[in-house]
Amino acid sequence: MSLPGGIRIRIVLVLVGIVAGALGTAYMIVVPSLERRLVDARLEQLSSLGAPLARKLPADTLLWQDRVESYQVETNARVVAFGVLSKNRQALSVVADSRTKSSRDVQNDPVALAALASGDLEQKWVVVAGEDYAEVAVPAGPETVVLFQAALADSLATVQIVRERLLLATAFALVLALILGLTAAGMLSHRLLRLESAAERIAGGDFGAPIVDHGNDEIGELARAFDRMRVQLAQLDNARKEFVANASHELRTPLFSIGGFLELLADEDIDEETRRGFIETMQGQVQRLARLSTDLLDLSRVDAGQLTVMLEPVDLGGVVEMLAGEIGHLAVSTGHELRTAIDDEVWCLGDDARILQIGRALATNAMTHTPAGTTVTLRARRRSDRAELSVEDDGPGIPETQQEAVFARFYRVEGGMASGSGLGLAIAREIARIMGGDVRLDSEGQPTRFTLDLPAEPIPPGAPRSTQVFSRENAAPTPERVPQG
Repeated sequence: MSLPGGIRIRIVLVLVGIVAGALGTAYMIVVPSLERRLVDARLEQLSSLGAPLARKLPADTLLWQDRVESYQVETNARVVAFGVLSKNRQALSVVADSRTKSSRDVQNDPVALAALASGDLEQKWVVVAGEDYAEVAVPAGPETVVLFQAALADSLATVQIVRERLLLATAFALVLALILGLTAAGMLSHRLLRLESAAERIAGGDFGAPIVDHGNDEIGELARAFDRMRVQLAQLDNARKEFVANASHELRTPLFSIGGFLELLADEDIDEETRRGFIETMQGQVQRLARLSTDLLDLSRVDAGQLTVMLEPVDLGGVVEMLAGEIGHLAVSTGHELRTAIDDEVWCLGDDARILQIGRALATNAMTHTPAGTTVTLRARRRSDRAELSVEDDGPGIPETQQEAVFARFYRVEGGMASGSGLGLAIAREIARIMGGDVRLDSEGQPTRFTLDLPAEPIPPGAPRSTQVFSRENAAPTPERVPQG
């Protein structure tokens, strides 16, 4: 069952309940304890005063009335002297009473009978005719009992005053707890309502207004966590918008190019050589679209956590050799000098197809963003328990302020010789991390080096040893195997 008022009423009820429970417990402990202590103190006082006096009672009963009256003054209590009335010692007769009125109220008093039966001092809190009394009975001889009876009205009046003041304090504390609880709960609920409003704004896509709460408690921490979430969501939303805009641009550019060439091909007056050139250009644009669609598919799988890799021992040197064979024609066409530098038997744990994809992205990136004549080196080596595939170039390098940004999606270095989608490095790093590795950049000096770092693996039993050497006897850059020391 939900209470009206929400958390504010719950907080108030809890606070009032705690205060009421605490004061009620104090009342239940303090009042009875105080009452018992005051009564016990009066009984002890009567016992200490009355016992010596009772034993001084003379044997002559004619003197008892004077004595009990003097005892009354000394003890500030009614004093009654009893004699045994029957032979079976179960009935008492009042012989002397300091109170001159009727003594019927103490005839056969249970405390006096108990003292007679036990032969020892007896004391008890009794109620006679609706009045509270402290009674002490002392045997003064085999046939005599002296009863001291003191009214407890004064002592119990103190208890009543304490009881009334505790009840008054309880009522005041409950009212104060109610007021303070409503105030504190109102402040807390106001802060929570602000957080709720901020959450609604964020859910509606409004990331502009910061979430501010200066409290140092849990709600303040929650507000700061909400604000960090707001900033991250704003960044993600901006990245999404930029991604859509960049992807649209990357898709639109080749499509417009293909459309333009198709219109030109419809002109019957163009010669065959020009037509072939148009077709080759369109084929390049189609390949560009195919690469972009593949990259976007890989990114969507990474974001959805659906990109799978097969982790198995991979000969990293063999991958470098295969990569050099694949991109050798690109090095020739771009005027780059391609080299390989492979340590003996470098094995890693990873997916050979994905490692080749990453190496292809790194090598293509090096040749795309450096001028002709730049030397590009594909290197495989082992460092302790890590295996590395690196692509080095002696080009102009990447500014330090842009080194981390090159791994962002659709990013291109300012002033670079950029082409392509700007997704290759982003995808390469994501895939490397799925395989338990990473892609890092070192461009503080020459050479600029992109490194794929993966867990190293021992050489599998029966694995063939790599002996292939690449060479090209022409004017184009020659990939060559560089021995490692």
